[in-house]
Amino acid sequence: MPRILRVAAAQMGPTQRKDSRPQTLARMIALLEQAAAQGAKLVVFPELAFTTFFPRWLLEGAELDTYFETELPGPATQPLFDRARELGVGFYVGYAEKTPEGKHFNSAVTVGPDGAILQKYRKVHLPGSVEPRPNARFQQLEKRYFEYGDLGFPAFYGPEGWGAPVLGMLVCNDRRWPEAWRVYGLQGLEMLLVGYNSAAYDPNGGETEDAGLRTFHSQLSAQSNAYMNAAWAVAVAKAGDEDGSGLIGGSCIVDPNGRIVAEAKTLADEVILADCDLDLCAQGKEKMFNFAQHRRPEMYGLITSRTGAEKPARKVG
Repeated sequence: MPRILRVAAAQMGPTQRKDSRPQTLARMIALLEQAAAQGAKLVVFPELAFTTFFPRWLLEGAELDTYFETELPGPATQPLFDRARELGVGFYVGYAEKTPEGKHFNSAVTVGPDGAILQKYRKVHLPGSVEPRPNARFQQLEKRYFEYGDLGFPAFYGPEGWGAPVLGMLVCNDRRWPEAWRVYGLQGLEMLLVGYNSAAYDPNGGETEDAGLRTFHSQLSAQSNAYMNAAWAVAVAKAGDEDGSGLIGGSCIVDPNGRIVAEAKTLADEVILADCDLDLCAQGKEKMFNFAQHRRPEMYGLITSRTGAEKPARKVG
């Protein structure tokens, strides 16, 4: 019996700083309903889906607190959970989390069709800086506002109604780091869910990257890592001109061979869908990427023993 899961990538256009939470939730619910009407069982939203990408500004105090969720679902986000449960559709969504202990994380959850949270993930690879860059119009201050994720990369099962897939989650910059995918791959990953808000320019001030190159890199990350771990990947953007700062689109659904099977065409709210045959993962897992047969972890020690790159010593003479 084939395990076919119809998945929707719910790309979102820009969310402006002035937009109210009810306005944003209404857009998300509309995307959810559009996906459900086309038979989707799982809908993937972007990183920090409930707000604008606030780490581009230097913020403090009460204003900063307004971007964080102290509970999920909470009063502001409950309508999304309620509507998803009514439709019998699950979803992944990224958000800014403030814990009861006062810690702050860039997080995501996957929610089942009954409205219950299946798993939480906290972003591990935080880009940007703690201190603002002088004279920059926009910042990338994730290291200032968030702590490094402390939950690791826990794979988990989706419900039987989805074919009980082995799922994993990442958030934005995590998708560029193959170590994260491999840890999931070693847990039998069948589908990776990731939302992102990626700048259409180099957020660290460089001049060598444009929107086209950054979109290529975004999709390349999903394609190459899906292939090397024999898993589906659903990568979903918040895109467009957000308060004068460009965000790339390029939302896509990638099969276990690394091929894009569905791709967003705009920088606006848009739903793309794919029927994902979870059993397609078996080809790679049993052959080229049969880890049990071919991996040699005794040779990979540098990956966990060293953080920065160091050039080998030169031989003299």
